[in-house]
Amino acid sequence: MIKTEQSVNTIQLTIDGQSVAVPRGTTLLTACRELGIDIPTLCHMKELSPDGSCRMCVVEEEGGRKGGLVTACTAECREGMVIHTRSERVVSSRRFVLDLLLSNHELSCFSCAKNGDCKLQDYCLEYDIQESSFTDGVKTPCGQGDFSNPFFSFQPEKCIMCRRCTRVCKELQGRDVISVSGRGFETQMSPSYELPWRQSICESCGNCVANCPTGALSSKDNQKHYRSWEVSKVRTTCPHCGTGCQLDLLVKNDQVVGALPANGPANKNLLCVKGRFGSYKFISSGDRLTHPLIKRDGVFEKASWEEALDLIAEKFSLLKRQHGADALAGFSCSRAPNEDNYVFQKMMRAAFGTNNVDNCARVCHSASVHGLAMTLGSGAMTNPIADITEDVDMILLVGSNPTEAHPVIGTQIRQAINRGTKIVVVDPRKIDLARQADLHIPIKPGTNVAFANGMMHIILNEGLADEEYIKQRTEGFEELKAIIARYTPEYVAKVCEINADDLKRAAVMYATAKKAPIIYCLGVTEHSTGTEGVMSLSNLAMMVGKIGKSGCGVNPLRGQNNVQGACDMGCLPDNFPGYQKVANPAVIEKFSHAWGVPLNRKVGMTSTQVLPAAAEGKVKGLYIFGEDPMVTDPDTAHVKAALSNLEFLVVQELFLTETAELADVVLPGVSYAEKDGTFTNTERRVQRVRKAVEPRGEARIDTDIFFDVMNRMGYPAAYLTAGEIMDEIASVTPSFAGINYERLDRGESLQWPCPDESTNGTAILHVGQFTRGLGKFMPINYQPSRELPDDDYPFLMVTGRMLYHYNTSAMTKRTEGITDICSESYIEINRRDALKMGIREGDRVTVASRRGEIETSARVGEKVNPQEVFMTFHFADGNVNKLTNAVYDEYANIPEYKVCAVSIQRAD
Repeated sequence: MIKTEQSVNTIQLTIDGQSVAVPRGTTLLTACRELGIDIPTLCHMKELSPDGSCRMCVVEEEGGRKGGLVTACTAECREGMVIHTRSERVVSSRRFVLDLLLSNHELSCFSCAKNGDCKLQDYCLEYDIQESSFTDGVKTPCGQGDFSNPFFSFQPEKCIMCRRCTRVCKELQGRDVISVSGRGFETQMSPSYELPWRQSICESCGNCVANCPTGALSSKDNQKHYRSWEVSKVRTTCPHCGTGCQLDLLVKNDQVVGALPANGPANKNLLCVKGRFGSYKFISSGDRLTHPLIKRDGVFEKASWEEALDLIAEKFSLLKRQHGADALAGFSCSRAPNEDNYVFQKMMRAAFGTNNVDNCARVCHSASVHGLAMTLGSGAMTNPIADITEDVDMILLVGSNPTEAHPVIGTQIRQAINRGTKIVVVDPRKIDLARQADLHIPIKPGTNVAFANGMMHIILNEGLADEEYIKQRTEGFEELKAIIARYTPEYVAKVCEINADDLKRAAVMYATAKKAPIIYCLGVTEHSTGTEGVMSLSNLAMMVGKIGKSGCGVNPLRGQNNVQGACDMGCLPDNFPGYQKVANPAVIEKFSHAWGVPLNRKVGMTSTQVLPAAAEGKVKGLYIFGEDPMVTDPDTAHVKAALSNLEFLVVQELFLTETAELADVVLPGVSYAEKDGTFTNTERRVQRVRKAVEPRGEARIDTDIFFDVMNRMGYPAAYLTAGEIMDEIASVTPSFAGINYERLDRGESLQWPCPDESTNGTAILHVGQFTRGLGKFMPINYQPSRELPDDDYPFLMVTGRMLYHYNTSAMTKRTEGITDICSESYIEINRRDALKMGIREGDRVTVASRRGEIETSARVGEKVNPQEVFMTFHFADGNVNKLTNAVYDEYANIPEYKVCAVSIQRAD
């Protein structure tokens, strides 16, 4: 008999009397589950290799060795096998395992947080084991649990030693916090060195808790507020960073009481501390805005919706008649769904009559939108998250701290490193990943262009450029060669204050790796040369032919949960939805026809232009939806002066923020858990947001508020549902034409561009041809940052994020556990600098720039280089944006958050 390829790679066996064919290498557990046969497991995790330690999954093999019992999770199917999954010997073995487990298990099921959601309890009921027959042994004493972590508890008397927690922590989370300690009945799981959980390096991601099959690890909210049978689950998308993690909100009595990780394409059953524990407390916070407020004689008073909306329409209409439509402006919300952002920009253009609409991408990733659009034709991440973390040879990480800013992506990078992927970290600070890096290059802040040019100089001189790719797919290379000729390793080393040999090593590693993505973030974009930095990285990737290929590309990690979507939806002064240009007359005609109204043909002002114009009295009225420029924008004193000079300011928000306190009218919006919609994550994946609870008080769906304002201002707007709004988006946006709720709710995973319903969209951009046709090399010379240290301000300050808080901390500071871990601002100072100034860990210090002064606490160590310091922008007690420099990138008008000069001294 001649064996076909299919027969060679297929195994035929019998399970419980059923004949089945499976691919070679399939485990018995997988084969059984494909037949719908339930096999009990306690230690098994499908994301990890089989462990086989719990022995609950044993099955009987006719004629097999070792008495015929084998663990189904580890044993592979063999030709002709005959397997029994419920034989007398199998059932007896499983009952014996459960009997042994109960011999050292506290049977307090009624009071246990996992009652009704415990695998041990389920199996004991199934196999009729009510108590252990082993009554003479020493048991783990009760009441000696570890309750030090603010989010979860560990109770060793309920632990069954399945080791799921330690495997999740080490192999998936990449932290290796939990290990086995002790021997015999004293054996237990614990953090390293048996430290209390609070004192360990645990990040409180809660992934160990989510995977614990018993009540040994349980969330404190679970213990206090709900049991599994009391809650319903609502699948949605995390409201924090741009990773786009899928999670299930747990709802009890119209209140979100918890969150669990879901198996989304971006997160694969993982969450960070913010997603797991910080994504729901703010929803029911007692200080939520629940009624419209109107300021009268400097004091806010509650108002009816009719009164507030009539006043808004009256004031904006009057300003429009008196000063023209371009005296009005709107800032949209990068945390709100696509549908909200689409309707907001439509309101500004169709009802207000202006293109003065922007979103917070202006102050974080507008340089990516502009830079990648100019060089490649599309201002977005080129490759999916999985594609640049799961099967790559090397990662070039530039100006990005993903384990804190995008923690689940950071976790996947740690997994890649553990599998052997090499990583080069290019960052001024010794970020977490620098400890695992093959090479850390601590460049001077603001020297990204010089660094990229130096890499290209070496690649060209070493003959490592992809000449054929350059010839076939790009233009402008000769001009680039002329520019980079002077960027020798020695010159770049001097500019960037790095080692020239490290630069050479990084260049060769990147150029010679078959699969090597560039991943970058705000350390590249938030500079006065941010767009040039982005284009330089694009130049670098094109030079070695690493765009339009799997495991490669230029990949900006977008900051907020829907900053990509806000840009996609046209919340930009020069772009309609789908980056269709305001300057293109055909686009104006298209949207005028679609929306039934003549549209303004003048390119609008960016948010960073609107505020100076407001200070000068040129912008009279501003509508801010879900943004807080008093906290997020540089030079806070200037921002306050601009907002205070407006004739009319409306803020639509969840809380009375610092910006809202300056408003004439404040409208209560609703959170992501109180409405339907979609977010678009950093990899261009459009994912559903689903209503889980009713809005608080009199708060209304944000799009309905916009429809009210539009109608009152004379533009007839139908009140559409979120799904109907997406249909309208698809009708006017070619890149979204194939996206609708029916497909998304079926579980389809769609990445734009998705031109029709016959495709799931586009995973990797620029395959075969760039969006703009030929990729364009942009020759760029290095320019120093606009403000550098001097005798009066001798330190170079950079800013960034930390793990536990998000953006302005409006959401995260309303989670008690997070504020318990970190609730106040700090500044990182190099140990040598601190010693010279007599500053010790925890000392209060005064930090000043040419624009302001704040007081904060010192963190002394080696994370920053001498003469450099670092601060976050999450805390009201030390808002770093009182110090940052309001100078802007000439292409994208992005502020230079990452570099300013400061002085430091001990506070009195």
